Amino acid sequence: MEESGNILFSGVGGQGILLASEITAYSLLAAGYDAKKSEVHGMAQRGGSVTAQLRFGKRVYSPLIEPGRADIQMAFEMMEAVRYLPYLHPGSKVIVNTQKILPPSVANGQAQYPENVLDHLTEKGITVVPVDAFDIAREVGEVKTANVVMVGALSPFLPVDVSLYEEIIRTRVPERFRDVNLQAFAAGRKISE
Repeated sequence: MEESGNILFSGVGGQGILLASEITAYSLLAAGYDAKKSEVHGMAQRGGSVTAQLRFGKRVYSPLIEPGRADIQMAFEMMEAVRYLPYLHPGSKVIVNTQKILPPSVANGQAQYPENVLDHLTEKGITVVPVDAFDIAREVGEVKTANVVMVGALSPFLPVDVSLYEEIIRTRVPERFRDVNLQAFAAGRKISE
């Protein structure tokens, strides 16, 4: 993916998906691309599904990604990676946080969290890049930076210079959290380089 692409962000409310998609979109804009983004918050405050769709290229007219057209999915939780399988195609990449957030039916014992969730993606010809974003964020000193760890893991797959991501993080993240977010970005980037 060099001149254009479609990125689907998916996860659970409270994981920082909207900030991650914002950093990515602004970084693409700073690199000279046209970028359009759409968000669906749903039941975010209750731990429900949250998505953002981002399209970039020389000229983009709509932020919405058609099923089967996502080049990259950033899944902030493993089950969310599979939930949006219809948006992917053979050759898509899924950068997935290996953290499990149990849905209410699993948490109260009515259902079980499926095993080998990511195998379902690889069986479809999709490249899976697993990232333990929560553990990496804890290592840099702030678990709330897991979303920026994920942006770091995404960054080598996009035609954007590292310095542009860093500048966007400096402008979009409150000053007291800048340094730890920059560290989280760098740590996440090492996973995909």
